[in-house]
Amino acid sequence: MSSPVQLALGSTARDVPVALQAAADPAGTLLEQAQTPAMITLIAGGVALLVVLVGGTPWRRARNVVTIVHEAGHALAAVLVGRRLQGIKLHSDTSGVTVSRGKPEGPGMAFTAMAGYLAPSVLGLVFASLLGNDLVDTVLVLVALLLLGVLVMVRNTYGVFTVVVSAVVLALVAFVAPVEVQAPFGYLLTWFLLFGGVRPVIELQTKRRRGQARDSDADQLGRLTAVPPVLWVLVFAVATVSCLIAGGLWLLEPVAA
Repeated sequence: MSSPVQLALGSTARDVPVALQAAADPAGTLLEQAQTPAMITLIAGGVALLVVLVGGTPWRRARNVVTIVHEAGHALAAVLVGRRLQGIKLHSDTSGVTVSRGKPEGPGMAFTAMAGYLAPSVLGLVFASLLGNDLVDTVLVLVALLLLGVLVMVRNTYGVFTVVVSAVVLALVAFVAPVEVQAPFGYLLTWFLLFGGVRPVIELQTKRRRGQARDSDADQLGRLTAVPPVLWVLVFAVATVSCLIAGGLWLLEPVAA
């Protein structure tokens, strides 16, 4: 039978190689920890939140992604309700416009006008559910289909440039970057859509207060329905925040596990 001293020494001796191995390769250990789902989602979420909150040049550049999804939401809604999609324009000030032909009023037109501000948050929620099931490849495929659909309908030079640049970045991640980069990219994009879907709603109401958005989606909906524009802004706010909460819970599940 081993004495208490021998047991203690035996336990220490077994732990020494592990400690020496960690000390000998600290970079490798930290890299492995950084590649865990919990660390990936925390870092990606922190970066996305920082870009959205700080604003400035990083937000203006990244906001083009939100605009692409916003206009794609209008376009998809128009097609779903039977309107004829004419084209999409993306501008350097990160604004955009989607033109469709059809009945100028009624539920179909209202649904088309409503879809834009909801699209980034809803897509972020879909991506969060896919990432929660380890379907990173599916997220990349859906992004590729989205960019292809928008590229076909873009009708101005800057719009084509923006979509092509986004497609190049996606192609580099999907076909050139190592597998270890694809998951962080998927998480970063998803978090950005969730956070980035909320800020434009706040910006919308700020512009409306200053009288700078008289033809906004909310104002169009106000003219199409009996609901005041400010209440449509509230609907956008509730919907985008709800998607952020639900998507965040999916993404943060590895952290809580």
